[in-house]
Amino acid sequence: MRNTLLVSRRLAESNLFPAIFGTGRSLSMGLIKQSPPCVPFVAAFSADEDLLASIWGQLQQAWGPIADLSPAFDFVESEYYHATMGTGLKKQLALFRDLCDPSDLSDRKLFCNQLESKFAVVSSPSRPVNIDPGYVSLTKLVLASTKNREHRIYLRDGVYAEVTLAFRDQAWQPMPWTYADYRRDDFRTFLATARRRFAQSIPPKNASRENASRDGCSDE
Repeated sequence: MRNTLLVSRRLAESNLFPAIFGTGRSLSMGLIKQSPPCVPFVAAFSADEDLLASIWGQLQQAWGPIADLSPAFDFVESEYYHATMGTGLKKQLALFRDLCDPSDLSDRKLFCNQLESKFAVVSSPSRPVNIDPGYVSLTKLVLASTKNREHRIYLRDGVYAEVTLAFRDQAWQPMPWTYADYRRDDFRTFLATARRRFAQSIPPKNASRENASRDGCSDE
């Protein structure tokens, strides 16, 4: 402690102090801010539309009302799931009404995995439903995953996060790694409508904070 005080005093007495710390100007470091407003997002698919309806009911009991639910889109982009889920898969997307903390994403993923496991015990095929949670802000759609890839960020408890779509130039734009179904016009049209409704529900102060981030203000 004594050595630290001695170095600080010598810096203050030298010409190096203004060069290192400035001359009364504030340091241009990023400030810690509250997270931008987000709402829970879920994509679920199954060959059984009655099962999908049950899933939405149980998720609403846990997370509150759904604000926007898509039609049941035909999920035809991949045959990867046919062995465990069957054919004729239908996929729905949902944005929930109540705001969420994005740092809770791993908890939401674990909850959805438990919900999937519950139905797998009593149903055939072996994986009757796939539930993918995430969140939507004004600038991005983030999905949770248990699979590690070079573009995914580890959260905790074996859960990773990826930005699947970014909102730029007034439209949802895919990333190089975005799955084929999220690139579809009908998916992105639904998400654009849902985002517009979400934006209208945000208090102006919170919306302006998110817009400032989107418009390129530095956090560094």
